Amino acid sequence: MASRAEAVAATRERIARSALRLLMECAYDDVTLADIAATAKVSHQTVLNHYQSKEGAALAAIELLRGETEALRTSVRRGDPGHAVEVLVEQYERFGDLNVRWAMSAERLGRLAVLLDHARAAHRGWLEDTFAQALPAAAAERRRAVNALHAATDVYTWKLLRRDLRLSRSETIRAMTALVRGVLPGDQP
Repeated sequence: MASRAEAVAATRERIARSALRLLMECAYDDVTLADIAATAKVSHQTVLNHYQSKEGAALAAIELLRGETEALRTSVRRGDPGHAVEVLVEQYERFGDLNVRWAMSAERLGRLAVLLDHARAAHRGWLEDTFAQALPAAAAERRRAVNALHAATDVYTWKLLRRDLRLSRSETIRAMTALVRGVLPGDQP
């Protein structure tokens, strides 16, 4: 039999996962506390008891997303543009539509909009770490290269290729890899 603490943790997790599922399907403005409660099979008051608000439940959902994203990104082979793009496309296939919706509604997200700044900074940090050996040493050149890598690997680039231009997943990977290789000097694997 599960302890009270385990039951509470399981309920919190179920609510956060339900919020994430809804946010993956709908715009933030269209998700209600009642929707989250119904999806989690708990009462409206239970959601409030655990997260105090829709914003709190959304923050918990985004934390789950961040954890899954970090787990994917830690698997990348450093310095390998093709593998780095494959990992990113896998992430975007799972969460890209949510990321794009979230970014496009930033002005209506209030305090949650700061999460976009954190996500962009984390992506830049990941790019700098992943391609550290290939980046220019001079600060200005390095910054320009990281900016170009960011544009080549951003979720909007994935959306353009995959959703707007309707490229296949493999075509999207090839196009984004070509963009990344075009930024990096010399021969890359």
